[in-house]
Amino acid sequence: MTIVEATRSVTGGVDTHLDIHVAAALDPLGGLLGVESFATTLAGYRKLLVWMGAFGSVALVGVEGTGAYGAGLTRYLRRHGIDVVEVDRQNRQARRARGKSDTADAIEAARTAQSGRASGAAKTRDGNVEAIRALVVTKRSARDVRIKTLNQIRHLSFTSPDDLRGRLKGVSAKMLAAEAAALRPRTGSDPVMFATKLAIQTLGRRVLDLEDETARINAVLSELVTATAPSLLALHGVGIDTASALLVAAGDNPERLRSEAAWAHLCGVAPIQASSGKVTRHRLDRGGDRNANQALWRIVMTRISCEPRSRAYMERRTKEGRSKREVIRILKRYVAREVFKHLPRG
Repeated sequence: MTIVEATRSVTGGVDTHLDIHVAAALDPLGGLLGVESFATTLAGYRKLLVWMGAFGSVALVGVEGTGAYGAGLTRYLRRHGIDVVEVDRQNRQARRARGKSDTADAIEAARTAQSGRASGAAKTRDGNVEAIRALVVTKRSARDVRIKTLNQIRHLSFTSPDDLRGRLKGVSAKMLAAEAAALRPRTGSDPVMFATKLAIQTLGRRVLDLEDETARINAVLSELVTATAPSLLALHGVGIDTASALLVAAGDNPERLRSEAAWAHLCGVAPIQASSGKVTRHRLDRGGDRNANQALWRIVMTRISCEPRSRAYMERRTKEGRSKREVIRILKRYVAREVFKHLPRG
């Protein structure tokens, strides 16, 4: 290796997939040094870094999908002192013009990182927030399945034999699962009655199991959120679920968010400029992290219902001609600013 190669700054780009990552390396002038594929294993990550390092000193790597297929590689590179930036997929217009291939995507990721078009630091996904994210995913899944299962119990009861229908009619949603699980189907009875009781009993027990799972998750989630962001929980209207959604959006390294305006954009509550000619206007941002956006909405609705200051603000702005929806959007922006000050810092 020559002295020039040893001191050359190398920029990498990685197009990530489930089983194989495709990596590209560029010299300081943007010249392509090479393209290679690596397995998505620890050994593969090691080979990828060694391969890039053979061209010079690895200064920066742009990774597509740092929150999905690229999460493991991102953690590995950061542990070895490599700066990693999040690279978005090419827009559809560019893909239609240039075509699509893993090699082209890897090269484009490297060029995007080198040019500075991609400058957002990737989430580290290596601390309490990553643990919270895993639990939140499981809790949401359990909640969705529970609702679906309760609906199935209701629908089966509507068409069940009269005796069974009468027993379940009027039972509250809170008690429906326990009542369904308490059914005792008996063989030798009417086949429709037996099958329907067995089905409803099975669904009832499934709901009870899901509720037990959720209770266990809530206990661990409460400990993690309290340890990670106690000042965030102290804010009016912020509970474990809303704090979890906000922390997951911020990540384990929220210092990568350079300002509260960047945080507002991430949450989708910053109005976007949509001016043209003599018209100056802003439009609603429908992007950003929708779970964080929903968490801010829940905080605002809680405050409007029971906090005098927020209720007074709502009344004053509606008298000025603003719609309730517009005022909620404004309040979400204010809450985002308040929340930003209480995000944990590394």
